[in-house]
Amino acid sequence: MTSTHGTLKLRPDGKVLFVEIDAPPLNMLGPELVGDLVELIQVLDQGAPYSVVVFSSANPNFFIAHVDTTKIKEYRAAAAALTGEPSIALLFRRLSKTKAVTIAQIEGRVRGAGSEFIMACDLRFGARETAIFNQNEGGMGVLPGGGATQYLSRLMGRGRALEVLLTADDYSADVAELYGWINRAIPQAGIADFISKLAHRIARFPARGLQEIKARMNELTLAPDDAFRHDSDAFLQGLQDPSAQAAVKHAVEKGFGTSEQAELTLGALLGEFE
Repeated sequence: MTSTHGTLKLRPDGKVLFVEIDAPPLNMLGPELVGDLVELIQVLDQGAPYSVVVFSSANPNFFIAHVDTTKIKEYRAAAAALTGEPSIALLFRRLSKTKAVTIAQIEGRVRGAGSEFIMACDLRFGARETAIFNQNEGGMGVLPGGGATQYLSRLMGRGRALEVLLTADDYSADVAELYGWINRAIPQAGIADFISKLAHRIARFPARGLQEIKARMNELTLAPDDAFRHDSDAFLQGLQDPSAQAAVKHAVEKGFGTSEQAELTLGALLGEFE
């Protein structure tokens, strides 16, 4: 099974739906991937037949690299098909509110919107040897627009959230686990089996109870719409600033969004800015 735009490969297994993200070459968040996520969330909102959804990546190096900065208008329009507003932040908030339990299986890099996507999921597990985490927008001179400030502050506290946001650096799975970015760091050789068993265990329990637990946790921990809306608007406004435009231009010249080698070492690349 594939999604409309082909960026999501779907494999049902009982009450568990395995979803593989496949948006080559870098798994950037563009209009096609956003459109397919909109369709998936609409299915998950119905509740049945899936109690648990597991997200993984077809690209061993990138879970979701970040947004495609050349298609901001297009992917925002795609998000509006679900939320009524052109906001990735509100799209991710809707993902958090779906009836299904969502699990992110992270074996490559998640940066920017990729980080925000996994934080919108209910459970997150990273491959100890290969998963890399980065909230890179600070290196471009802008506030993250997909809800990072809301998620990070709640997951890891003010000090660690500020460290992540202000450094725009790469963090290992071990540090991500320590900080609360993910639930656990798992050896890569065993992460798929671990998550499969976990997903099927949860899926065996009554769906009503799972949904009630998740809804109550969202009431207690999920920031309101206006907080996400604020960050989405601030991101767009920030991109109009000359200093942000210069930083983005410099990054693009170094291969941001186009060169796999540059993307593999993006944290180091951002640290070279002057």
